[in-house]
Amino acid sequence: MLPFATVGEAEAALGRGLTWAEASWLRYSASVPDRFLHWPNIAITLVVYTLAPLPLALLDLLAPDAAAPYKLQPKVQHPPAAFFRCYMDAVRVSLLSIGPYQLISYPAAKIMDIRTGLPLPSLGEIAAQLTVYFLVEDYLNYWLHRLLHTKWCYEKIHHVHHEFTAPMAYAAWYGHWAEMLILAVPSLAGPALVPCHVTTLWIWFAARLVESLNIHSGFKLPFNAEKFIPFYGGAEHHDYHHYIGGQSKSNFAPVFTYCDYIYGTDKGYRFHKATLAKLKELADSNVQKGEDN
Repeated sequence: MLPFATVGEAEAALGRGLTWAEASWLRYSASVPDRFLHWPNIAITLVVYTLAPLPLALLDLLAPDAAAPYKLQPKVQHPPAAFFRCYMDAVRVSLLSIGPYQLISYPAAKIMDIRTGLPLPSLGEIAAQLTVYFLVEDYLNYWLHRLLHTKWCYEKIHHVHHEFTAPMAYAAWYGHWAEMLILAVPSLAGPALVPCHVTTLWIWFAARLVESLNIHSGFKLPFNAEKFIPFYGGAEHHDYHHYIGGQSKSNFAPVFTYCDYIYGTDKGYRFHKATLAKLKELADSNVQKGEDN
């Protein structure tokens, strides 16, 4: 709950006028206890998870021929029942595991020094914090992901997520409840190291979810983010990890590729890419020779 109830009080405390966003935040949060300001994250991530994958899912289901050129595994066609089962199971597990934590997360947020008052963070501050969060989360997630591929962890926990060897975006949340809790740790590590405003926390969880939906989408689109973000793996990088399955020793990093490169867990993937490139080169050469003849 903010220490002031009116715009005048807030402007006097800040020594300047409020921005439109800050005035809106004041109206929303002035009378809301701080613990309740963390709850909207559940609704925000659920809405993002439900709506963001829909365009590609509908394209895959309703126009498979149009989708095929952009699919990483075009021979795999999931039926509508598979999409529905994946979505419903993922939402159920998420709400039953992460949901209760969100409802009691206020003490942890206080320890992490997540603030709820004014002023709101600038766009530059948000961008800098999100960059740190992605880097921290990527590194920690890499090692926890490798742990999940050890024999016991894979058989008891991680095999559920790998049921989809050709993933769809909704498979991002599809997994064992214990895996959801384990992989929540890296997502919270960044904000714990670099405290932020609660609105930045909302943006962080939504952005991380969108990234996870992207790498599980099964699509390589012309405007994919890996063309614009240095060292970003994207859907192709993670799709190979699912394609290999439980025996995979490649491509553990969820966001960037530097960990897999540094620790040598992308050798299989690089060999796979080189082989495909050589086969394509031979095929193109044979087509050219045929045309010449």
